[in-house]
Amino acid sequence: MVGRELVAELAALGPVREEEPLGRHTTFGIGGPADAYFVADSPEVLGHAVALCHRHQTPFFVLGSGSNVVVGDRGMRGVTIENRATQVEGPQPDDDSALLQAGSGASLAALARSLARQGWAGLEWASGIPGTVGGAVVYNAGAYGGCLADVLLSVDIANGAGRKQVPATQLGLTYRGSAFTRGFLEGKAVLGASFRLLRGDAARLAERVSELDRRRLAAQPRGRNAGSVFKNTPEHPAWWLIDQVGLRGYRIGDAVISTKHTNFIVNAGRARAADVKALVELARERVMARFGLELELEVALVGEGF
Repeated sequence: MVGRELVAELAALGPVREEEPLGRHTTFGIGGPADAYFVADSPEVLGHAVALCHRHQTPFFVLGSGSNVVVGDRGMRGVTIENRATQVEGPQPDDDSALLQAGSGASLAALARSLARQGWAGLEWASGIPGTVGGAVVYNAGAYGGCLADVLLSVDIANGAGRKQVPATQLGLTYRGSAFTRGFLEGKAVLGASFRLLRGDAARLAERVSELDRRRLAAQPRGRNAGSVFKNTPEHPAWWLIDQVGLRGYRIGDAVISTKHTNFIVNAGRARAADVKALVELARERVMARFGLELELEVALVGEGF
């Protein structure tokens, strides 16, 4: 439960709802209720909300676009903060490069497409990633040979006591991971990020975006899902390993391993988080038994009730 005083203080900053079903706010369409659900519409409001949660010793979870996450069937304790800090400043040209600052709630795909149209290169690989800038920072998002580490300069972080800027070189960015995924973000929130982009040819960048759209449409399933479930291993891509152990199309409840791309789990109706977790464990067990390889999660399992 969240104290009445904290709910009242949050309500003075923005909209608050109690017992809000989180399945309404995730691309998977799965998730129990949040004790309190708060909407932050700017980096400043997001920072204030984090400070309030610290002051009231209440846990919080920042939710971006709701992709790359599965919320447990019993939901989230404490405050779930919906991140609508979508403000973008720039790009500010400097010879053949440009500086851009984006709020952590900004859509990464929309930002990438806008920059490509303007002739700025560096994020075009992200034109189809359904996440926010903040989530991309945390997981060092990447696709088709590019990743955020290539263009990220720094991030602004709220730690409950104020705002701190951290250079990208101090974030330990690795394949689908960072200092944040290794515990550095506990009790903190990403407010925004700064990027350095390179001047490119707008027509060629537009064609690259179109090419990636075609590839995603051909390879990835439609419908309700959370994106790639597992990280690829150094030896083999995760989809190949899952396919080799006979799990293409395997179903538990309404959670189904996609027949189109076996590193995706699709909600085919009223899937529960527990169904998804059971498929995850089955895939890990079979791949370990046959190949001796451990599949690491790329998607985050959060909350209670798995």
